[in-house]
Parts: sequence; structure tokens; C-alpha cells
Amino acid sequence: MKLAVAAVGMLVLAVPLRPGAQVFRSNVDLVSLGVTVTDKRDTLVTDLAQTDFEVYEDGKRQELKLFSRGGESGSSPELHLGLLFDTSGSMDEDIALSRTAAVKFLNALPEAVDVTLVDFDTEVRVARYAQSDFERLIERIRRRKPDGMTAMYDALGVYLHGAGAQEGRKILLAYSDGGDNRSSINFPETIELLRASDVTMYVVGFLDHQSSTYQLEARSRMQRLTAPTGGQAFFPSSVKEIEAAYDKVLAEVKAQYTIGYQSTNVRTDGKWRKIAIKLTRPGLKSRSRQGYFAPYRQRP
Repeated sequence: MKLAVAAVGMLVLAVPLRPGAQVFRSNVDLVSLGVTVTDKRDTLVTDLAQTDFEVYEDGKRQELKLFSRGGESGSSPELHLGLLFDTSGSMDEDIALSRTAAVKFLNALPEAVDVTLVDFDTEVRVARYAQSDFERLIERIRRRKPDGMTAMYDALGVYLHGAGAQEGRKILLAYSDGGDNRSSINFPETIELLRASDVTMYVVGFLDHQSSTYQLEARSRMQRLTAPTGGQAFFPSSVKEIEAAYDKVLAEVKAQYTIGYQSTNVRTDGKWRKIAIKLTRPGLKSRSRQGYFAPYRQRP
């Protein structure tokens, strides 16, 4: 596989991907989770304390070592944003709405320390921008014209590889019509990469100009991409609906709790470990990633 990577911005990452490659590991010392909590009316709950959370790994309760509420100045980990931007030919009729949504979202999160932009069509291009370079980032989003095929899964792999080295909260927002006809990795492999990451992924899907059959398939795919990360998929069809979607994502990002623990399981076997979060306050529900792959060390 060949990925063309543009040398633009603060940092450029070229990633060799191969089917079945597992390149993401949870931190050996601390398992970190971004958690969104809502009530029965699906209203965000932002006033919980550490004692309101119980975390279980493979059925065994874990002791929390890290707790912070989103939006609390000085207490939350650094926020790193990722932007996955589809510029393939199939986005031609939706690119204007997509650009509008992306720019408004970025302008609403000035507390992010950086933004990693991965724009993709037949090729995948990636660059990381510091807060001081946001104007250049926005100019790049507005400049690129839709053309070519769609390598969405490869673009996700490139982003996740770079995000694995970042410390703090990682939020990825993808703008796409959900198709892929170019990538060298497939959908199941992409799901595994997302399961192994500590990124919360949201998708804004543009499907109005697609057939009804394609819309059903694309909705399912994009919802399945976000589910393992604790994120959500939205499917707006107008500027008003886009604004409502990004307002909801923005509210979730700012209301997200960050919790972390040191696993009582010290084995380095590379196996999947299931995480369950229980809330002691009745009537609440949470969304977060569903587990992680343990560190792996091959025995001599």
C-alpha cells in the first residue's frame, strides 16, 4: 500500500499499514477512559464525583487513580483533537456543508492544544497544527476540492497511529459519506484498531445525496465505528441540523469525565480486557470505550 502524505503543518506522520497489524496498546501503568454520562432524558450529567463511579475490568473492580471533569480549568488532561475530513469525489455535493461544520467546531474549542487533520480521497494526507496555527488549518480545510476515490479506513489507521503517542484526552471528529473503495485495510480491521485505541470518535455523516440502500449501509457502518470508542454518529441534512449535531458533540466533549486506573491484572499477554462502568447514582447511564488490549511481551 502507498499512502501519499503531504508535508504541511507542524508534524507529518507516514504510517505503513498492513492487514492484521495491531499497533495500539493501552498505557502499561494507567488505563484512561473518557466517559459521557446522561440521565433518563438523555441530558448530560456534569456534577458527579469520583465516588459515583465504579470500574470493573473483566468483572474485577479497579481502584480509580485519576478523576477529572471536562471543562474544569486546570484539572482536565490536555485535549487533542483529530479531524478526519473526506475530500473524495463522492463528497462533491456535500463538501460545503462539511467545511462549514468543521470550521465552526474547531472555532468552538480553543482549549485544544493541537489539531491533527487527516484529509483523504485516493490518498491520505496528515498534519498536526498547534493552537497558534489554527488559521492555516482552516485555510487548508477550505482550499481542498473533492476528487478521487475514498480511503477512509486507511485515514483512520494513520490518525490512530499518531494519536497513540499523545498523552491526554483524544477526540476524533470525522466528516464523510461513509464509503470506502480504496483502503488497504478492511472494515473489521479498522474496528479492531478503534477498539485498541483510547480515542473517542464522533462521525458527522452526509448521506442525503446517496441511494436509500446505501444510506442504510453507511449509517450502520459509521455507528459501528463510533460504538467501541464511546462516541456517536450524526446524520444531518441541513446547516441547522449540522449546527445541532456539532453543538451536541461540543457539549459532550466539554462534559466528558476522565477516569483512570492501574489494572490489577499484571499479565502481559496482549489479550482483550473488557471494561464495565457502573454509576452509583440511580437512573444514569454512561458511554465509554468498551475495553483495551493488554500490553504484550513475548517470552524469551
